[in-house]
Amino acid sequence: MSDELSFEIEIPTDNDGFVLLQCPLCGEFFKLAPADIKADDVLEIWCPNCGLKSENYITDEIRDLALRMAKNHVQDMIHRQMKELERKTRGGLISFKAGHTPTAEYEPPVIPGIDELEVQNYPCCKRQAKISPSVKLTGGYCPFCGVSYDEHK
Repeated sequence: MSDELSFEIEIPTDNDGFVLLQCPLCGEFFKLAPADIKADDVLEIWCPNCGLKSENYITDEIRDLALRMAKNHVQDMIHRQMKELERKTRGGLISFKAGHTPTAEYEPPVIPGIDELEVQNYPCCKRQAKISPSVKLTGGYCPFCGVSYDEHK
């Protein structure tokens, strides 16, 4: 039954291998390489714009898709259970009718998103990220160690 309770959402990367993230605190979008996110030496991620840490950087698009997928999955599970109950009560003193299969909510495909982000090198951690041109211009924070970074110093 535990397999019935899990599903995966594959988040695509852009042409350079970066995945889109969004800071839940300031709303800024940025991109990191999945290998960097999963690296053993990267313990936390900082927002390149506001410099604050968050539990996750899932975009609103991914969050909405996950909610739709969960709703569709639960509706399917409930309907299967109701069909089983219908089968078991058929021909008995009391019968049960499951009804029609519920209509699933549309699950839009995930697109890599926002192409206006620019590659920023972070010599402190020897890694790269894609950030907005305005953050690159005004200076921000290394997403891997949180150090304040201004390219123009």
